[in-house]
Amino acid sequence: MDKADRKILDLLQTDASLSLNEISERVGLSPTPCWKRIRKLEDAGVILRRVALVDPAKVGAGVTVFVTLKTREHSRDWLEAFNDTVSAFPEVVEFYRMSGEVDYMLRVVVPDIAAYDLFYKKLVGAVPLADVTSRFAMEAIKHTTRLPLA
Repeated sequence: MDKADRKILDLLQTDASLSLNEISERVGLSPTPCWKRIRKLEDAGVILRRVALVDPAKVGAGVTVFVTLKTREHSRDWLEAFNDTVSAFPEVVEFYRMSGEVDYMLRVVVPDIAAYDLFYKKLVGAVPLADVTSRFAMEAIKHTTRLPLA
């Protein structure tokens, strides 16, 4: 990737609705070479997809909960079942396997605490877990999907 590719990526991360003409003008390329670069970045899997970012509070998903999980089980069968189960919950918007004191961390979005309680009950009923700790976000100070491009 060269400087022009990084500039294209930066622009698309900021606003994926920019027209090809706007992108090419800002990068200093004509539209055809710019389009070819974008296609190449998509084909290489650098650009995974283009999405619309939605205001969680305006769609009834205003409560963010960070959930850490510990387990006593680490067999392949358990891990597959656990991954499939947790991935199927629409409330789980991020799901990570961690190193250190906890095994997994989830970012869960729900309308309110009652909805989280229902989610929690479904989660602990679906898979055996040693510990579940929930932390409710009081305020989002910084949230971005934009990756730094070196």
